[in-house]
Formats: sequence, structure tokens, C-alpha cells
Amino acid sequence: MTKGHIKKETGSEKTAAEKAHEEALKPLWLRVLHQSILPLQLLYKGYRKGARLLARAMPKGLFARSLIIIVAPMVILQSVLAFVFMERHWQTVTDRLSTAVTQDIAAIIAILETYPQDDDYSQVIKIAQDRLSLNISILPDGPLPPPGPKPFFNLLDHALSRHITAQIGKPFWIDTVGRSNIVEIRIKLDNKVLRVFARRSQAYASNSHIFLVWMAGTSLVLLVVAILFLRNQIRPIQRLAGAAERFGKGQEALNFRPSGAREVRQAAHAFLEMKRRIERQIEQRTVMLAGVSHDLRTILTRFKLQLAILEESPETSEMQRDVDEMQMMLEDYLAFARGTSSEKAEVIDIPQLLTELQFDVQRSGHELAIEHTGGESIEVRPQTIKRCLHNLLSNATRYAETVELSSERLGNWWLINIDDDGPGIPEDELESVFRPFYRLDTARNQNTPNTGLGLAIARDIARAHGGDLRLSRSALGGLRATLRLPS
Repeated sequence: MTKGHIKKETGSEKTAAEKAHEEALKPLWLRVLHQSILPLQLLYKGYRKGARLLARAMPKGLFARSLIIIVAPMVILQSVLAFVFMERHWQTVTDRLSTAVTQDIAAIIAILETYPQDDDYSQVIKIAQDRLSLNISILPDGPLPPPGPKPFFNLLDHALSRHITAQIGKPFWIDTVGRSNIVEIRIKLDNKVLRVFARRSQAYASNSHIFLVWMAGTSLVLLVVAILFLRNQIRPIQRLAGAAERFGKGQEALNFRPSGAREVRQAAHAFLEMKRRIERQIEQRTVMLAGVSHDLRTILTRFKLQLAILEESPETSEMQRDVDEMQMMLEDYLAFARGTSSEKAEVIDIPQLLTELQFDVQRSGHELAIEHTGGESIEVRPQTIKRCLHNLLSNATRYAETVELSSERLGNWWLINIDDDGPGIPEDELESVFRPFYRLDTARNQNTPNTGLGLAIARDIARAHGGDLRLSRSALGGLRATLRLPS
């Protein structure tokens, strides 16, 4: 062991000793308080852990939670009622019936012991059968049978044993299991054994199953009514959620009308009013942009006509290039401001759309490898999705030699990955490039006509469909654009 280790261990022992000394210097009440709080802290931690496990196990749907809210109190109430019935009514009735049977048996024993029968017990047997509904017989003296297995629910055994011990006080043996409707009792007398057969209903409240059947039946009826009622109450909420989801994806909320409870109808009316305001605002913006674009295009057209009249020269070529760039920027600005809401959603064929994109890229002088797996159709706005993919592909082909597109349908999602081998984008700039009019200074060429709106428009289109657009490092060494759309 080195000196360093020795010093370290000595320091640790000194620290522990100091802690022990400081603990001893604490007042007694403070130490007692700390020891009394510690179990409470452990109990609270156990409660928090149990609450987390219960929350994880609880259903997440409104229908299931509402059903639990109805069913749980009903089950608790029925359990309390069953316990009260068993404890107060059933046990009391069984106890009284067992008392009556025991008293009858005690009377028969008193007759046998007070009035000897000279081995002729026919009269006593007849009286017991006619008057007391007990079938008795006198057996020769001998040991009682060994105790048999006790039933799981031995309320009758307890009651009979207790009353026979209290009222008769002789050795006895009972069997409540052998025959379901008959109870056999054997009592050892001085020189004989009295065997008694009694109907179970004489000593036991055997009609209790009727109560249990009624309790279970009414619970089942209430449960069915609750399920039907809750389904009718949950269905309008589901329709409202579906309409809001379709509107968020840019699709039409078909045949949606407010229904259900008053609060649900209020929420539905609020949603419809919000939907109308948004559509009205979009319509006004579209009309305004149409007027602005018409006026600006008219001015640019006059510029082009005046340039066409002038003789060709380096100055007119520069002006023509400036006019073309202005027109391209105008189109980008209007496309970004117009958004995607003017087009209706349609079901499109995915392979056909990808083939058209491949043809457009090849026509511009670049190559595009496409691979698609999964579903063949999806409901989107065709032109806006095509514009989104065109923006991503033009951005990739502008800065890269190799561009690959992979498309896949996974469940309810359509995933499109566009990879290139270009210079890529720094990690800390992957989110900044989505800001409108944002342009990189190093990775991209400033001499290339670019308004900085391509990626912003693409992400705006993706999110308008309920999806998203992300950028990351590509396996080809450049940039990967991942478009994720719900189907």
C-alpha cells in the first residue's frame, strides 16, 4: 500500500470520526426528530413509487377512465353491501337456525336420558321426524368418526359447533360436506351414539345465493348501461378530435356537426368558428397576394418589354439578369406568403409522384436515384407536396453531384429521405437555415441566386400537413433532409 493510499484512508477515517462526533453533539430532541421523520420519508417515497406505478398501469383513454370512475364505486358499494349482508343478515339467520336445530337435538337427548326407551326408540324417532323434521337413529356405543375436511366457507360448521358445545356439552361430530343438502350430526351419549340427519336449509340460510345473483345481475345491467352511455358521450369528442386533426392536416372536415353534451357542443362550435376565421383570413390574404402579384408582374413585364426594345449590350444583359432574379424572388416571396391552404387534399399515387420528380430532376441535367417501399397511395395536397420536394431536391442538386431519394410507408407515416454528397451544413446551423431569408455564408455559394426561403417553405408545407422536416448528416457525406408526413 502506498503512502498516498495510507493518507487517503486516514483522512477518510478522520472525516467519519468527525461526523460521528458532530452527530453526538446534536441535541437529543433533534436526533429523536430525525429518527421519527425518517420512517415518514420512507413511507412518502413508497407512496410516490406506488403512485407512479399506478399511473403507468392506468388506461390512457377517456372512455376507459370514465368507465373506471363508474365501475370502481359500484364495485366498492356492492362489496360493502355483500359484506354487510354476510356479516349482519346471513350470519345472523344462520346462527338462529343453528340454534333452533341444536335446541331440537338437545330436547331429543333430554327425552332419551330422562325416559329410558328399553331399546325401542321408534316413538322418539317418529316424534323427531313428524314434529321436528329431523331424521334420527340410535347407533351402538363406539368411537366417533375422525374429523373430516372443513369447507373453505365454514360458516355453518362454526355456528353448529358453537351451539352444540354450549347447549349440549357432549362429544360430537358433524359433517356439512358429504351430502350437499343434508347435514349429519353425531353426538356421543352414555352408552350409545345419537345420529341426526337434518336438511341444510334447517340450519343454514341457503337462499343467500338469490341475493348474490340479484347483486351480480343488477351490477351487470348497470355496467352495460354505463358502457352504452359513455360510448355515446365519447363519440362526439372523438369526432371533434378527428375533425381538428383533418383540419390540421389541411384536409376537409367532412360531415362534421356539433353533437353530444352541452360542453362538447360548445367546444365543437368554438372549433368551427376558429376554422371559419382562419379560412376567412387565408382567403383575404390570398386575394391580397393575388392583387399584389398581378401588379408586380405587370411592372416586371413592362421592364422586359422595354429591355427587348433596346439593343443588346452588356448593360441590357445585366439588367435582364436583374429582372429575371427579381421575378424569381417575387415568385419565392409569394409562394412563402401564400402558404398551402388554397389547395384541397387528394389521394395520390406515391410511385407516380416520385417518377415525375425524377423526370423533372433529370430534365434539369442531374441524376436522381429513387427507392420506394410500403404503401402506394396517400392523401395530401399534391402540388404543395411536389413544391416541397422540388425545393429540397433543387437545394441538393445545386450543391451536390450525387442525390438519392428513399421513400417508405411505415404504419400511418410517410418518410422521405433526400441524401446528397455536398458540403453539408454545420451542426449548429441545422435549425437556423429554416428561418425565412436566412442564408449561410460559408457552406453555400453566395453567387447562386437564392432567397433563403426554400427550406422555410418546405418545412411550412410539412407542418401544414401535420408532419415535419428535419436536417441531419447524410451517409453520403453531405446533408440529409427527412420529410415526415402523416397518412
